[in-house]
Amino acid sequence: MSGSSMYELVRVGPDSLVGEIIKLVGDTVSIQVYEDTSGLTVGDPVIRTGAPLQVELGPGIMGSIFDGTQRPLTTIAQQGGGIFIPRGVDAQALDHTKKWQYTAGSLAVGDMVTGGCILGYVFENKLIPKHNILVPPNVSGTLTSIVKSGEYTLDDVIAQVQDKKGRVHDVRMSHYWPVRKARPVTEKLASEQPLLTGQRVLDSLFPSVLGGTCAIPGAFGAGKTCISQALSKHSNSQCIIYIGCGERGNEMAEVLQEFPELVTHVEGDPNPVSIMNRTCLVANTSNMPVAAREASIYTGITLAEYFRDQGMDVAMMADSTSRWAEALREISGRLGEMPGDAGYPAYLATRLAQFYERAGSVTCLGNKKHGSVTIVGAVSPAGGDFSDPVTVSTLSIVQVFWGLDKKLAQKKHFPSVNWNISFTKYERALQQYYNKTNPDYLRHVAQFKQILSEEKSLLETVQLVGKDSIGETEKLKLDIAKVIREDYLMQNAFSKWDYTCPLVKTAWMLKNICYFYDLAFNYLKKGEANGDAKITWDRTLRQVKPHFVALTEMKFKNPETPADELNSEFQAQYNSMKSAFTAL
Repeated sequence: MSGSSMYELVRVGPDSLVGEIIKLVGDTVSIQVYEDTSGLTVGDPVIRTGAPLQVELGPGIMGSIFDGTQRPLTTIAQQGGGIFIPRGVDAQALDHTKKWQYTAGSLAVGDMVTGGCILGYVFENKLIPKHNILVPPNVSGTLTSIVKSGEYTLDDVIAQVQDKKGRVHDVRMSHYWPVRKARPVTEKLASEQPLLTGQRVLDSLFPSVLGGTCAIPGAFGAGKTCISQALSKHSNSQCIIYIGCGERGNEMAEVLQEFPELVTHVEGDPNPVSIMNRTCLVANTSNMPVAAREASIYTGITLAEYFRDQGMDVAMMADSTSRWAEALREISGRLGEMPGDAGYPAYLATRLAQFYERAGSVTCLGNKKHGSVTIVGAVSPAGGDFSDPVTVSTLSIVQVFWGLDKKLAQKKHFPSVNWNISFTKYERALQQYYNKTNPDYLRHVAQFKQILSEEKSLLETVQLVGKDSIGETEKLKLDIAKVIREDYLMQNAFSKWDYTCPLVKTAWMLKNICYFYDLAFNYLKKGEANGDAKITWDRTLRQVKPHFVALTEMKFKNPETPADELNSEFQAQYNSMKSAFTAL
């Protein structure tokens, strides 16, 4: 749109100073009209002066599919009758004709309110039964009017707030917020609750927290999108914002096909509910405008912050930030800016840091609720080269690094997380949580990492001198490491027993494998100390073979089995191993 585009003013009021909503055939935007709107009436022509991109926040976001500038793709498809966005299409981001059943809160006329105060709520769906209607963050003052419970549209005025300067602000069910400006919070908190992904390798060896920052770099075909989708489907987040930024159309088609088919159960309701009720998709495929692609992750993070302000734990998947960086590079080139490394703008690292900075666990503004935004960004370095500028800049910012290995993916090892290069910096933050729930959990995780680390050097020794030349305890480590790699770290997302793994199952698998290893290691060491040449690992393995095989079969436990039943089954296995080694 050119700077001299003409618009039609559709609303005028005392608060029409900044960000007045104006309308152009083919678009809906928010701009600044004049410092003083006196004398303007509805229908007056105004000239676009260039305002920042804003998104509309209110009921109706969940279950929707937007492009990078919050245009509703489902509505546009119905209007245009095709799969592409026609030129001049006019569609509002949210449905302004639908009437929502509004339930008033406890506030009354004369009360002082600030941004984030809850005026009431509407029932959005079974997974979000209370969608709070909030006072916009930039509005505060005395409540001069508020409606009673009833049915209202997004255009109806729910309340009016008079600020210190005497200006009266109309508060509706929805409001607008610039995407590049972080929504304010009362306080940022230390993150202490784990982000449970349902992937054993992530929940145990490299855990994250609710409100954390994670990166998933990997070459083409390594499984970045699969991990992002698994997190969206099975994580313990209450709300999901999934951004397909510059990805191929077939990947977004897969998301659009699979997500509506996934269901969950609400407590007390036997009928299944689609997880799309807690999911919002921002689809900006590679054939869409480059400017919209650059804006898409800001649109997504602003939507995530809005639901965080509701007091929810939100997980935002950005797939992928490399495509976003490429869009940034293209725009920078057209602006004639000085290129940096690999042609990316010199401020690439700054923009990435500003984006990831918007994650975190917070005390929400006004309503004293706690919410969080977890950002999981996929990175697609060309050829899997982790020295790519986007990957290097991302790794200097995020606290969790899930590095994917193309060689593991080619061996059909999924998730293809390379345990030798991946890391997490949240173990100390989660220590208090696990000390309350499972004190031995982190110790078992450290033992797993130690065994896998020693396996790498042992394999090099075996290749040089052969397996018969190493000690009995080293042979034990190699076999246990194989169990860890093939039966613990690998998960079949298409199986009924391993598509996800609850924390109780993960913890027991850790515990039983470590316990078997400790029993066998101590038995072999005892034989070595007594000079008993008959006590070898091969002979010991034949004696306890059923218990060793049971370690490889733990993954076949149904994840939907009640926790009490899983505890009793794994405890029985634990006691059985103890009895078997005692009898040797």
